[in-house]
Order: sequence, then structure tokens, then C-alpha cells
Amino acid sequence: MTDRAQYAPGPASGAQVRKDRGQNGKDKWTLILVRELRHSPEKVWQALTDPAHLREWAPFDADRNLGAVGATVKLTTVGAPALHVTETTVTRADAPKALEYKWGGFDMRWELESFGVGTRLTLWTNIGHRFISMGAAGWHICFDVLDRLLSGTPTGRIVGPEAMKFAGWQRLNAEYAKQFGIEKMQS
Repeated sequence: MTDRAQYAPGPASGAQVRKDRGQNGKDKWTLILVRELRHSPEKVWQALTDPAHLREWAPFDADRNLGAVGATVKLTTVGAPALHVTETTVTRADAPKALEYKWGGFDMRWELESFGVGTRLTLWTNIGHRFISMGAAGWHICFDVLDRLLSGTPTGRIVGPEAMKFAGWQRLNAEYAKQFGIEKMQS
């Protein structure tokens, strides 16, 4: 593992928020994050679906591989104040292009697109309005950790309350809040 002290997240970028009217008539907020990675879609796909890879960068652990439609997988949130386990069923797994499932009641849709010699990774996830900038900051750091893992220079997972204490998270939270035109949440 490389020295975390050498890691500093870059500026807020590659994120947007969409507000739609949900089926219940309430507002539904979707956080969309795009990151260009220097790795093949096949390599990124493995990192999104394989439990051993997810343990290195994602904000949850998976007890099974997420790479097959119909797979029932338990996702356990890491770093949360209380243990939170979600049992999900993979609803779409089109390797190495698209992956869909729910996590904690929230839709998770991943799309992988060949981009030059790498992959353009897009995540759509619905999120509570109060947590949009926090979610963007957290996923930003997760994607940085993912990129370093795939490059062979892992920093180890930085998620949950640990991420919120990490140098750079507060700045990212404020930058995303400003970008989205919302008040930033206090940690």
C-alpha cells in the first residue's frame, strides 16, 4: 500500500445532479458521476463486480460477485456508525458495459464505455437531496482510490466517517455544493 499522505484529491469535476418527479409524486434526485480511467473496460468491470476488488475501494463489501443478472448479493456498508446490510439482486450485468442493482434502497447504474485506451465510467445513483455534495465528494475519493488500485499503486479504501476526516474531503464537499448550487452539509 502506498503512503496515503501522498494522495490529495483533485478539484470537484465530472459530476451533475438531476431532479425528476418520482412515481410517488415526490422529487427524486440522481447524482451522476463520470470518470475517465486509464484502464480497459474489462479491468474496470472486474473492479466493479469482484468482491476482492470492491473491498479495496468501494463503500461496501459484497459477499458474492455482482457480474451476473439474477445474482443475489449482500452488500455491507463499510464505515457506517451502525452495520447496514442490503440484500440486492443484480438486474443488469452486460459485461463489460453496464451493471445495475440497488444498494440501501438506492438505484446504482454503472456504464463503462471504451474511451481512447481506457474507460469512461459513469455512475447514476439516486440520493437524498441533503446528501448530494457529500455523496459526490465520497464517490470522488472512491474513484480516485479505484484508479490507483487499477494502476498498481493502492492506497486502501477511504470511505464513510474516515473519508470525511480525510484531507481534501471538506474541500470537495464545499466545491460540489457550490457547483450544484446547494448548501454544503456539515460533517
